[in-house]
Amino acid sequence: MPSFSSARLTVLACAVASFTLVAGCQSNRPATPSASSAALPTMERVALGANGCWFKSGDPAFKAYRLAPELNSFSGRPRILIVPRKSPEARPLAVIQAEGHPARLQAFGPLLSESVGTRITTDVRRWAAGDEGCS
Repeated sequence: MPSFSSARLTVLACAVASFTLVAGCQSNRPATPSASSAALPTMERVALGANGCWFKSGDPAFKAYRLAPELNSFSGRPRILIVPRKSPEARPLAVIQAEGHPARLQAFGPLLSESVGTRITTDVRRWAAGDEGCS
């Protein structure tokens, strides 16, 4: 009988030792950001917000413009463009793009220095953070 008890103790000791080794090998890497904070999902939220709140709502501040989303980007920088309504092929008046994981947003263009620029910046930041409402 004593040999059975020592065998059990040996197995138990080996199990405890292996759990200790496995726990010691685990790295303390920081948690990775959620997928929704990556560039593409962030720009999808911004595009949906911009389209719904600025253009489909008939907002007079955006009546002279059109939204041109370019979310399928091979450069890793999905973006949306705000272009003149009557000439969508013209140079963009505003470019809003994101890159990386978590997304780093950039916005530039002459429209941002006009009166509507502050609103664009505020709305884009809010939508990028996950808010879905209009201002």
